[in-house]
Amino acid sequence: MPNLGTTEIIIIAIVVLVLFGAKKLPEASRSLGRSLRIFKAETKGLREDDVTPTPAPSPKPIATPKAELESSEVDALRKRVAELEHDAVQAPSANGVGPVEAQQQH
Repeated sequence: MPNLGTTEIIIIAIVVLVLFGAKKLPEASRSLGRSLRIFKAETKGLREDDVTPTPAPSPKPIATPKAELESSEVDALRKRVAELEHDAVQAPSANGVGPVEAQQQH
């Protein structure tokens, strides 16, 4: 950046005063200040977006078809065992006595 001496700064101030006039100079500097604040806020927001990455969603575990098939077979077998146990409790034995009653007689 070029070095500005006092004479260059005075010349720039005179040119700005001539261009804008004494009445509009405070309004122009306020507007410039607002613009710089907005610009700084936006650049800060862009930097923060770059720093904080968005977390990636965790991948769902993929069940293999074999595992799904085995679990459905196990569920079917458990259901069948429960049905057979229920039927065994309800069915009478060959001597006409139910299985629970036959165990109590021994």
